[in-house]
Amino acid sequence: MESFYLLLLVATVLVLVAAFSSLIAFRFGAPLLLLFLVIGLAAGVDGLGIEFTNNPLAYMLGSLILAVILFDSGFGTSLQSFRLSAAPAVALATVGVILTSVFFAGAAALLLGLSWLEGLLLGVIVASTDAAAVFFLLRIGGIHIRDQVRSTLEVESGTNDPMAIFLTVALVEIIAKGQGLAGIDSGFLLLFIEEMGLGLIFGLLGGLMIATVVNRFAADRGLAPIFVLALALLVFSFTGAIGGSGFLAVYVAGIVAGNRRIFAKETIHRFHEGLTWLAQIIMFLMLGLLATPSQFPAIAIPAVLLALFLIFVARPLAVWLSLMPFNYTQQETSFVAWVGLRGAVSILLAIMPILGGLDDAQIYFNAAFIIVLVSLLVQGWTIKPVATRLGLIVPPRMGEVDKLEVDLPGTANHELISYRVAKGSAIMQGERIPRWAMPSLVVRDGKSIRYQYAGRLRENDLVYLFIAPSYIRLIDRLFASALPVADDDADFFGTFAISPTRPAAELDAAYGPGIISPAENAMSIAELIETRLSGKADYADRVRLGSIVLIVRALDEHETITGVGISLEPVEPTISLPIFISFSEILRRARTHLAQRRQLRSADADESVSAPAKTVTENEA
Repeated sequence: MESFYLLLLVATVLVLVAAFSSLIAFRFGAPLLLLFLVIGLAAGVDGLGIEFTNNPLAYMLGSLILAVILFDSGFGTSLQSFRLSAAPAVALATVGVILTSVFFAGAAALLLGLSWLEGLLLGVIVASTDAAAVFFLLRIGGIHIRDQVRSTLEVESGTNDPMAIFLTVALVEIIAKGQGLAGIDSGFLLLFIEEMGLGLIFGLLGGLMIATVVNRFAADRGLAPIFVLALALLVFSFTGAIGGSGFLAVYVAGIVAGNRRIFAKETIHRFHEGLTWLAQIIMFLMLGLLATPSQFPAIAIPAVLLALFLIFVARPLAVWLSLMPFNYTQQETSFVAWVGLRGAVSILLAIMPILGGLDDAQIYFNAAFIIVLVSLLVQGWTIKPVATRLGLIVPPRMGEVDKLEVDLPGTANHELISYRVAKGSAIMQGERIPRWAMPSLVVRDGKSIRYQYAGRLRENDLVYLFIAPSYIRLIDRLFASALPVADDDADFFGTFAISPTRPAAELDAAYGPGIISPAENAMSIAELIETRLSGKADYADRVRLGSIVLIVRALDEHETITGVGISLEPVEPTISLPIFISFSEILRRARTHLAQRRQLRSADADESVSAPAKTVTENEA
């Protein structure tokens, strides 16, 4: 019994150390997940001497934790963001993972002395990006980039894990049986389709089931998060038991449930946010304890070289080829290529060769661990500087908003929201709350006052309002804190503005001809932008037309474009080399090059025609 208390004491102390050290990491901008991993290493067999060698337990517990993280990631992803980025993210999660693995396999075979198939296995292990690392850095790290790019990275990190897990399990089985490349046949592809198909189907059904069950049976607000967690794990385990991808199913279930009206949604979100933090700490501490740093020096140099090859060659090439069909700028593709953080998933998958009984299986684990350390060090510390260098940081539309949403029972058409009045907000500058917002109560200095008798609102007042969901963004702007003056707004949003209701034909007349198609001549500028973006536009979206760039400056509460900027500065190239450009940009450059060649030939022809005439005139003289 004493050993149990001692084990619990050590585990609790490690979690507390990791939690307190996160405050230091926030202050200095250190990659937080790297810190958790290092604490686990320091407490392990080569540090404080805690010995943990139970690989099956580590894999099972890690899989359970990953399911919790993936569900929370999906639960916090809006359907609009998913629609914006679904196609490119799926391309990265499938084609991108395969290409990264193939490129990496040759280098792994050369540097570690593995066969090509064994190198491919290591490539698959480290090919997927880590959902926890990507979501943390983009959502919590204060990096504001274009929504489509951010969503692409988030959805990719949530959907590429099932692909990597399937390929890892399959390759371990093939290598263990000694089948070689002959083991990769049509049955391999059919198994993949079956596993992913079942994961998608049961993920959709599971998300609907979660929302329905919680709305019907969770009468207590404190019980709702427990219902959701248990049902999410039910979706994960049931799908895995019937041969589907439980990881894909639980992520899809999170997206479906998170985008439906669900009882106590804010309570559920906060519970899972805290649970995800705890899950990440436990996972990284456990994987740190599982490692043996004294074994690292034997493969340190080749593993570091492989990490650099992955960061600077394999991942960028795979991303470029995967995103070529999509309309991403050179800067955006470069950023997606850089945000390829490896994390706990790669270390977790590196346990599979050990469980599969492969020869020299510890090499996979040690190499993957070193690659993850290098990735978190190099990429985790430089995400924001790289985004700034590429000019992708979007000036915020409004300042911070301190609000709390309160769930109303049933299917009410309004939401009750509490706003804290921020210093310098529009509401303090004299702006009035619209009548349709229905303010009801003000809490000032701990005392509640009816809104009608509160007088002029003061800083730190809490205001409770009933609002229709479609108008929440308008009220957000009233209560948002004042924005600092941004010197680069003109650089980002263009040198001047143009009305989005003006005819697109005016752009062709002023900056063309030929920058828009005949069918687009009848459109307004707003309609042209939405057509080029294949759907609804978002804040800071860009559309290139010949030598100009149209930038979305503002949208109203109905997501209609109300402000457009024009930039005359070229967005290409960030790099002089013709890399990271899309098919459309390649075609545009080819057309420009052909037009220039035609002009040169035409000029040469004019000179050749005029030269004989000049000679005749001189002879006559």
